[in-house]
Amino acid sequence: MVSVMKAMVIRRTGGPEVFEQAELPIPQPGANQVLVKVKATSVNPIDCKVRSGAVAILPPFPAVLHGDISGTVVGVGQDVYHFHEGDEVFGFVGWTGGEGGALAEYAVCDAQLLSHAPRSLPLEEAAALPVIALTAYQGLRRKIRLGKDTLVLVQGGAGGVGHVVVQMAKAFGADVAATASSDEKIAVVVSSGADWTIRYDQEDVKHYVGRITDGKGFDVVFDTAGGANLPKSFEAARMGGDVVTIAARATVDLSLMHSKGLNLYVVFSLLPILTREGRDVIGQDLAAIARLVDDGHLRPIIYPKAFTLDTIAEAHRFLETQSHYGKILVRVG
Repeated sequence: MVSVMKAMVIRRTGGPEVFEQAELPIPQPGANQVLVKVKATSVNPIDCKVRSGAVAILPPFPAVLHGDISGTVVGVGQDVYHFHEGDEVFGFVGWTGGEGGALAEYAVCDAQLLSHAPRSLPLEEAAALPVIALTAYQGLRRKIRLGKDTLVLVQGGAGGVGHVVVQMAKAFGADVAATASSDEKIAVVVSSGADWTIRYDQEDVKHYVGRITDGKGFDVVFDTAGGANLPKSFEAARMGGDVVTIAARATVDLSLMHSKGLNLYVVFSLLPILTREGRDVIGQDLAAIARLVDDGHLRPIIYPKAFTLDTIAEAHRFLETQSHYGKILVRVG
């Protein structure tokens, strides 16, 4: 086996142009780690924020970014018993802790942050799932206990997290409405299984709450936009309802939330990766997600434009235009 690998690194924060190709030593797995030959990764908003310097969680320069990963185990460290060479896996690279990221031909991963990949999904497509599916699963299963006949509104139903929330909520027995901003994105929402669709640029909250819920409001609102959109989610929720958001970094008036007695839950799925506390839960949840895929309840929607390791800068630019739907996949191996 060769001793060096191709990687895309950044040596400073900035725009997508800061990516450059490099040759790095292939890392070796330590205790509780595995070495993965990377098949693919995907682009999440957090990846762009880290690259730009908007969030201060950079690994040391030259930094290899991206947490989502799928690939094949080619090396196993001490005290790892549930993965073996040749296993196909998906999950996370703990890149913020100096373990390196997925934008390289090989990556060392904490075994707790991986699961065996879904059998019914091409391995490269499994790289689209970790961040978005874990976020959806934790919001619907660990923050609230979504049950049968629950009426759910997904704000941003065609996005990376949104289209997975729609599918999971349906799998858990809920009735689902979802918002989108174009006919193309409405088609994505429909293909994900939503019972009702909402063009939020053409219909205000009061109107669609009346149309779908007879004015009572939704039991659960899963807000993938957050921030300035949160008051709209408070307005759409029923009295005593639940609002789940993945973007709470904002100053928001909570008066409506208080007057309706709402419950607000925040999902930050990467927190165990950043803090190293509770990492064992990640692998458990990824295994549950793989079962949802193999049972026919979940499939990531991949944007058709293809990207590779060499075109990672273009992939970041494209995500930042917000003109895509589903997930942006980056093929590595």
